[in-house]
Amino acid sequence: MRIMALGALFIAACAPSNDFPGDEVEVVTGFQPPVMTNANPPVRYPPNLFDQGVDGSVVLRLFVDESGTVDPESTAVAQSSGNLELDSAALSGVSRMRFAPATRDGMVVPATFLQPIHFRHSENAPVEVE
Repeated sequence: MRIMALGALFIAACAPSNDFPGDEVEVVTGFQPPVMTNANPPVRYPPNLFDQGVDGSVVLRLFVDESGTVDPESTAVAQSSGNLELDSAALSGVSRMRFAPATRDGMVVPATFLQPIHFRHSENAPVEVE
C-alpha cells in the first residue's frame, strides 16, 4: 500500500523548463525542447523523506543528444531543493529518463535544457520553484 502511495503522490514534471532566474536562455524560433517519454516517474521519492512529509523541487541541467539519450557526464543540479537527499534522488533517476530529442525547424538536434523534478507529499501544499 505504501509503495502505491509513493507512486501516486510523487510528481516529476516532464516538461523541460527554461524560465529559472539566473539562467540565460537563447530563444530560438522553431525550437522544440526534448520531451520526457517515461510512462512511469523515473525518480524515486526517498521513503524516509516521504514518511517525514518533506517536499522539494530540484532543477537538473541535462544534455540530450540527437537520439534522445541523456549524457550523464553533462548532468548537474542547476537549482537545489535545499535537501541533499532529494537532490541525490533526482540525479539518481537520470539514468532511467528517456526523451524524445529536441528539434529545430523539424530537424532533430542535441540540446541542453532544464528539467524540474518535484517531490510532493499529498498532505503538504505544492512547492513552487522560485
